[in-house]
Amino acid sequence: MKMPEGKFAGAVTVGTKGQIVIPKEARKLMGIKPGDTLLLLADQARGIAIPPKEMFETLTEQIFKGGAAK
Repeated sequence: MKMPEGKFAGAVTVGTKGQIVIPKEARKLMGIKPGDTLLLLADQARGIAIPPKEMFETLTEQIFKGGAAK
């Protein structure tokens, strides 16, 4: 099945140390290079997401929006 432009879907295998390999096509699509830092977000109901580290500030703001009193 051909993926739409800018999209990727594929399967990965979890190794004995809990590691996965991000497929070459996905790394190329997302511009992931050796040594890059990635975020990993996990939610039991929604699954796992690996957004680019540049989204950290935006995600943190969304998570804590309206949170603790100042």
